[in-house]
Amino acid sequence: MSEPGVAVVIEDDEDVRNLVDAILKEAGFVVHSAATGREGVEVVRDHHASVVTLDVGLPDMDGHEVLRRIRQFSDAYVVMLTARRDEPDTLTAFLTGADDYVKKPFLPRELRARVTAMMRRPRAEGRLALPEEGRGGSDRLAGPDGGSARFDGGAYAAARSAEADQAVIKHNGLALNYKSRTVTLQGSALTLTRSEFDLLFDLLRAKGEVRTRADLVRAARGDYYDDDAYISDADERAVETHIGNLRRKLREDPQSPRFLQTVRGVGYRLTPKRSD
Repeated sequence: MSEPGVAVVIEDDEDVRNLVDAILKEAGFVVHSAATGREGVEVVRDHHASVVTLDVGLPDMDGHEVLRRIRQFSDAYVVMLTARRDEPDTLTAFLTGADDYVKKPFLPRELRARVTAMMRRPRAEGRLALPEEGRGGSDRLAGPDGGSARFDGGAYAAARSAEADQAVIKHNGLALNYKSRTVTLQGSALTLTRSEFDLLFDLLRAKGEVRTRADLVRAARGDYYDDDAYISDADERAVETHIGNLRRKLREDPQSPRFLQTVRGVGYRLTPKRSD
């Protein structure tokens, strides 16, 4: 199993910073810390962070502004940490690209569990390797018996095309490739957060079946645990925020949605296919 990677803790409270540092080191991360927002942005940039924990109330700038700056160059998982209790603050965090939001004080095992769940989400898979070039124009590859076999470019291209088609789910002009984690709408690329992508993928592969808010919490966390596991109201509100962001990016018509339907009191489902 590969190492978790690099984590950056952006927190001005030294006690909290040391606590989060210890939690992430225990989880296997190489951890770097920063006490201000400006310093934190540069540490994330310099160390190519996989995970960032970000305090909302920093001394030099608002944590949401720090997140906006990080999102200009990094798709690291970001967990916002805050002592604030206002729901609008939570919504702002998700709108600016946060993957999760944890209120202080928090249990160390809760923070570690949330980070671990996020890291379970699949990253883009590697592509098939092309035959080596630049060796006298050879199109011969090693055969199963150690000899050589001629590379069939046409068959290779067909196999690649078939593989790509199988990885793509299409619906009403929307195309999601779950291997490359890319989404296009009418041929134009969409920029989604990790949580938005995971929710959209879950709804697309459900093929019109209703997904409850609890189902979608699990999908967003990448945490497919038992059905009776506890899911808080805050978790479900976070899903609603992610769905709202998705609808905005998909340019949904509230009166006649093309992609996502609300099932009142239950959750969401994919809209029926259209012929237009």
